Amino acid sequence: MKSFLASLPLVCLAVCWSVPTLGAQEGKQIPLPAAQESEPIRLDVTRVNLLYTVTDKRGRFVTDLTKEGFEVFEGKKQQKILEFVAETDLPLRLAILIDTSNSIRDRFRFQQEAAIEFIRSVMRPRIDKAIVVSFDTAAELAADLTDDTSKLENAIRDLRPGGGTSFYDAIFYACRDKLSMDQPRHKFRRAVIVLSDGDDNQSRYTRDQALEMAHKADVVIYSISTNISRLQTDGDKVLKYYAQETGGLTFFPFKVEDLSQSFENIANEMRHQYNILYRPDPIRADGLYHEVDIKVKGRKDMVVRSRKGYYAPKM
Repeated sequence: MKSFLASLPLVCLAVCWSVPTLGAQEGKQIPLPAAQESEPIRLDVTRVNLLYTVTDKRGRFVTDLTKEGFEVFEGKKQQKILEFVAETDLPLRLAILIDTSNSIRDRFRFQQEAAIEFIRSVMRPRIDKAIVVSFDTAAELAADLTDDTSKLENAIRDLRPGGGTSFYDAIFYACRDKLSMDQPRHKFRRAVIVLSDGDDNQSRYTRDQALEMAHKADVVIYSISTNISRLQTDGDKVLKYYAQETGGLTFFPFKVEDLSQSFENIANEMRHQYNILYRPDPIRADGLYHEVDIKVKGRKDMVVRSRKGYYAPKM
C-alpha cells in the first residue's frame, strides 16, 4: 500500500519525524517493519490545533461560549487565539478498534452489535469515514477507511475472538497510517474508539509510543472497558490514561445492555466540541512535549476536557 505521506504538501517552517512505515490490506495482519524503514511526516510548526469539550459540574454540555470566554496557556505563558469555532459538523475520521483476544470472548457478540449500532447512528454518507481494526496476537485491518457503513458492519460481524493482545500496535497503526490521511488536520475530527480490557502482551510499540502517535495525529481516544468485575485493573488504568491525555472519555458498562449507551455518549460528545487554533509563542521545534491548558475565564464551574499538550517537531 502506497503511503499517503508522499502526497502531503510542503508547508512553511516544515520539519520531519522519522517513523516506521506501516501498511496492510483488509483482512491481513498489519506488518511491523524493521526500525530502519522510515518516511518523513511534514508538519507546520507555526500552529497548534486543539479540539475540546466544555461541560458544567453535572456533565451537561456547554455550547454557547465565545472566543472571548477562553484562555490558552502553553506552560505558564498565555497564548493568542487565532481561530475559534464551535464545531458541530466537521467530517469525522474514526477508527473502531475491537479487542478480539480470548479475554473478552464472553461479551464479544454484544460488542459487535453495539459497535454496528454506533456506526449506523453516527456516520453520515459521503461525509464521515471509518476503519475497523481488530487486535489479538497481532493488529489486523478488517475494513479500510470508507464511508460505506455496510462494509464496516460486515467487517465487524466477521470478526472472531482468539489469541493474545496487541493493543498498543493497533492504536499506533490507526493513528499513523489511517487517521492522518486527510488534510488539513484541523478540518477533520479524528477519534479512536476502543473496546478492550486494556491489557497488552504482544505489541512491538509501547503504551507511550502509541500515545505519542495519537498526539501527533490530533486523535482523541474514547475507551469502552470490557471489564465487568467492578474492580479496577491495570488495563482499566491504561484505558483511562489514553482518554485523559487525549481529551476523551472512558466508559465502564457493567452490563452488556449498557454498551449502546456508552456509544451514544461518545456520539453526543463528538457533536458538542470547540476548536481553537493558536501560534505558539515562542515557536519551538525541539521535538519535545509541551503542556497546554485551556480555561474558561472566570468560570470555575466549567470543566474543559482537551488533550494535555502536543509534541513539537524537531529541526
